[in-house]
Amino acid sequence: MANDTTITVIGNLTDDPELRYTRAGDAVCKIRVASTPRYFDKATGEYRDGDPLYLAGSAWRDFAERIAESLHRGDRVVVAGMLRQRPYVTADGDKRTSWEMDISDVGASMRFAAVSVSRARAKPEPEPEPEPEPETRGRAPRAKDRRAG
Repeated sequence: MANDTTITVIGNLTDDPELRYTRAGDAVCKIRVASTPRYFDKATGEYRDGDPLYLAGSAWRDFAERIAESLHRGDRVVVAGMLRQRPYVTADGDKRTSWEMDISDVGASMRFAAVSVSRARAKPEPEPEPEPEPETRGRAPRAKDRRAG
């Protein structure tokens, strides 16, 4: 979409990916990423952690299954997608907003780890059902029946 807010977040998974299936059978995977900025404190001469950003995101179908199979809690990831604002009302009647990502891509960060990549294979198409043989009812097949087979 032309006016979507696309972002990239680099951080660590706070939990194992959560894989579920819709009633229609589509896979959906939810992840939560914590991204903590670091800055150099000149007064102490040390690096310090800033306030972390926690951002949830979801992916769908085969992509969702590959995320759930490949990633685990604590893995450092690079996540790209569209930022979505979801308003809701609490049980007390307070209006709130949550921010989530519709994930378009995920990669394992190679900054502090080595990664081995294997290409995902397409799911095989179901075999078509064979067409039934034409009925001959005790007689020899007609010429047009022999040509069809």
